[in-house]
Amino acid sequence: MFPGRATAPFLKMAEPLKKFGSALSAFALIVSLSACATDRSYGEAEGIEVANLSELPAPKVENLYVIGSQESLEIEVVGAKRLSGTYLTDGEGRISFPLVGLINVNGLAPSEAAQKIAASLRGAYLLDPEVRVIPDQIPPPTISVGGQVAKPGEYAVLGRQSLLRVINQAGGLAEYAQLDDVLVFRSVAGQHYIGAYNLQAIQRGNYEDPTLYPNDIILVGDSPGRRRLDSILRFAPLLSTSAILIDRIGR
Repeated sequence: MFPGRATAPFLKMAEPLKKFGSALSAFALIVSLSACATDRSYGEAEGIEVANLSELPAPKVENLYVIGSQESLEIEVVGAKRLSGTYLTDGEGRISFPLVGLINVNGLAPSEAAQKIAASLRGAYLLDPEVRVIPDQIPPPTISVGGQVAKPGEYAVLGRQSLLRVINQAGGLAEYAQLDDVLVFRSVAGQHYIGAYNLQAIQRGNYEDPTLYPNDIILVGDSPGRRRLDSILRFAPLLSTSAILIDRIGR
């Protein structure tokens, strides 16, 4: 094992050199463990494809609120009182609707849920149903921020928001943030999109600061290179000589 080979010669040295030998062994161990390159590939999972888009598509204004789990919905089927009433979504965002059974409305805007319910009733039960879905309570729109930011969490969307603004709202970048590995997740009309951004390029004005919308999810990546350097420098005081490092490991 590599650490064993590195430490064995130092066990036979004089006492003043033992401390240096242990530190150098630990240093060698850190470098060897950090040799695993970071995987920054994208679009390789099944069902994922790389889209030829210059920016993420914007959701429709009326679709900024989407239905989730454990929500109370007032559903009206015009001309069918027995089908109208208050329905509660389950833990997976489904409702149990008369005649048709379970209908999944999770992640749908109220207008989209109304269309889905109408489609389930059309033909077999009603000729041309007209359905309205009104949420009992509409929570304030939020954006979720996670990863290497100072204060991860859900943040209210007040007016026009951009990527830089929202990250600042989350307390700014954390110590090990990877500026060229910032992801924005967005769903538009049932299609899921992931945008990859270089925050440093945006800060320098090389790219436009992208607009964000309610329900977007931001994930700031981690910099293993900076973590690795910190780990190495922790052992630097133990060394009795200078250490010159060449970092050829993927950042």
